[in-house]
Amino acid sequence: MPDQTKRPRIIAVANQKGGVGKTTTAINLASALAVGGLKILLIDIDPQGNASTGLGVGHELRQGGSYDLLSGDASLAQATLQTTVENLTIVPAVSDLIGADLEFGQVDQREFLLRNALAQGCPADIVFIDCPPGLGLLTLNGLVAADAVLVPLQAEFFALEGISQLMRTIDMVKQRLNPQLELEGIVLTMTDKRNNLSEQVSADVRGYFKAQVFDTAIPRNIRITEAPSHGIPVLLYDFRSAGAQAYLALAAEFLRRAKSRKVPA
Repeated sequence: MPDQTKRPRIIAVANQKGGVGKTTTAINLASALAVGGLKILLIDIDPQGNASTGLGVGHELRQGGSYDLLSGDASLAQATLQTTVENLTIVPAVSDLIGADLEFGQVDQREFLLRNALAQGCPADIVFIDCPPGLGLLTLNGLVAADAVLVPLQAEFFALEGISQLMRTIDMVKQRLNPQLELEGIVLTMTDKRNNLSEQVSADVRGYFKAQVFDTAIPRNIRITEAPSHGIPVLLYDFRSAGAQAYLALAAEFLRRAKSRKVPA
């Protein structure tokens, strides 16, 4: 059981570019840690709601979800649902989030809506926030609420080109809104050892960011792409697949890194 007196570690999973494996990583890393016995909460603040769909939460079950959590119309407990994965709960996303920038744009302390909602207490060991692609108000709320940012990065040229903008945003948030924010690390996704460009991009990222890049890389794997259509993580869809084993390895490395920093996890 998580220690109710101890604040969970909060990780924003973010990348302003879509299609880089951000939500896939949020779902499968959270699931791997939950399978290992930790109490994990995944908060979906992406209006597309792919994390919710990928964990089998249909639209008819979502009600107000993270929109009501941000607006203050629901407490964290009221907005949270159990998933099919033991120890993994989710605050699902609803389409109302599409208008968040307009609806919450004039609200006092609009960047702190999620942080304030989580400050009421959270019975989890780790919270993952699946941020939308882009650097709007929702992503900003995720970064302000988080202790650290996990950046999934596809091993291809255009994804690498855009990471500098995200790093500038993280620095801005740290300077102005959340001084404790740090980089949890970069996870290389959709890697392909048979593709020279993929290998070169991976080498360039590791050469520049060094130890900030996780040793574990997530390969291109058909099982990873098939699992969301069944509403389950790849670990439950095909445990023996290369994708499932990669996310288990990533979870183990995530915990080793947390332990080396003496971060409770």
